[in-house]
Amino acid sequence: MAKVEVYRRDMCGFCAAVERLFQQKGVDYTSHDIWKEPDLKTEMVKRAGGKTSVPQVFIDGEHIGGCDDTMALEQKGALNVLLGIEG
Repeated sequence: MAKVEVYRRDMCGFCAAVERLFQQKGVDYTSHDIWKEPDLKTEMVKRAGGKTSVPQVFIDGEHIGGCDDTMALEQKGALNVLLGIEG
């Protein structure tokens, strides 16, 4: 299965929606809380090509985007392909 990373912060409904989607799919992911570890925000912005909003999602090191981008991939059926899962 793919390596999934989510840069997030507390009290973010979009972050919760992305994490809920991965949980529903049974996908393990690494959660990086940019509020608890401020250096992670700098890392996220660099990796995400300057994007500062959360969440920012990476699959196998590739920047997928935010919540809307992740949900759009799900709607097209492309998210499962990136995750390496069937269904």
